[in-house]
Amino acid sequence: MNLFPWAAHREDTANVKLSVGLNHGTLIPEFVALSDGNENDMIEGRKFDFPKGSIVAFDKGYFDYEWYKTLTDKGIFFVTRLRANAVYEIHADYPVKPNSGVLADQDIQPSSAHALKRGAPPMRRVVYHCSETDKTYEFLTNHFDLSAKTIAGIYKDRWQVELFFKAIKQSLSIKTFLGRSRNAVMTQIWIAMMVYLLVAYARYAARSGWTVLRMLRVLQMNLFERKTLEEVLNPSPPDPNKNEPQMRLVI
Repeated sequence: MNLFPWAAHREDTANVKLSVGLNHGTLIPEFVALSDGNENDMIEGRKFDFPKGSIVAFDKGYFDYEWYKTLTDKGIFFVTRLRANAVYEIHADYPVKPNSGVLADQDIQPSSAHALKRGAPPMRRVVYHCSETDKTYEFLTNHFDLSAKTIAGIYKDRWQVELFFKAIKQSLSIKTFLGRSRNAVMTQIWIAMMVYLLVAYARYAARSGWTVLRMLRVLQMNLFERKTLEEVLNPSPPDPNKNEPQMRLVI
C-alpha cells in the first residue's frame, strides 16, 4: 500500500486487474484488458467481441443475466458456474446415465425479479460430480445440444486460463515491478503481455511438444546468443565428425 497507493483495493491490499480471452485451440490470448482492481469484471467482459458460434467459459465473476441474453442473441454460447442463491424454475428434467458423474441435466428459466428484469434467457443446468476432486459443481449454459459431460469438460478446460496467469507470473517476472507509478506498472504488464503473445504464437507455429513455459526458459538461456528464433527452438544436431576442442596439459 505504501508503494502503490494509487492501486488501493481494500485496507490491506492493492492490485490491478488483467482480463484475458484465451483461445482454447491455440492457447493464444485474443482479447486483453487492463484496468484498476476496483473495477467490476463485467465492465471489461462486455467489451470482448466473440465470434458467432463461440463457446465461452468463464467463472462466476461474470455472472450477469443481461449479458447472458446479449450473448445468446448474438449466437454465442457460454458455460459458467451457477450461483448458490440463484432462483429458477425447472422446465425439463432429463435422465442421466449412472456412473457418468452427471447428477442432473435440466432446462431452467431464472425466475427471480432481478433475472426477469434483466431479461434472462432460458438456460440449462448441469450438475456434475468430479471424481478427481470429489466435489460437485453446478454449471449454467445456453447450449442445449452438447452432452452434459461435455459441458462439464468445457468448464474444466477453463483451467488453461489459470495456467496462463501462472506462466506470466513465473516466467515474465510480473511480480517484480521496475517502477511504482500507475503508468510504470501498466506499461510493464503490457510489455509482458506482448512478450507472451509473441512466444505463444511461436509455440503454436513450432513443432508439437513445446509449451510456453518451456519456450520462455529456452529463450532466457539464449538471451545473449546471436541466433535466430529458428536456431534456438530447432537447433541442428551435433556433427559426429567434428572433434570438440580439448584442453592440453603441457608438462
